[in-house]
Amino acid sequence: MDGVFHALSHAHRRRILDLVGQKPGIAVGLLAANFDVTRIAIMNHLTVLERAGLIISKKAGTTRQLYLNATPIRMIYERWTDEFSGHWAGHLPRIKQAAESAAGKGRPDG
Repeated sequence: MDGVFHALSHAHRRRILDLVGQKPGIAVGLLAANFDVTRIAIMNHLTVLERAGLIISKKAGTTRQLYLNATPIRMIYERWTDEFSGHWAGHLPRIKQAAESAAGKGRPDG
């Protein structure tokens, strides 16, 4: 999980994920053309993203095709939101009843 947070901490790496998500299978050269840094810098960012499991690369002839793997991000999301959502889901009927009751008091016939 630390590797995912580290990978997401840099703006270039987040932009790489955006581009790869928009164009699955994009070649490294085409990806690098979207940045004002060296191809070596992009390769270093890709290494960080691959180690975190966020990018999957496949060799296709002489090029490397890149694919987004959002599963690690989903796992982080679910770690915190499932517990939070479960807590509030149990309170929803009471919240709904209180809101409806308050709305009824504001009406002339309520």
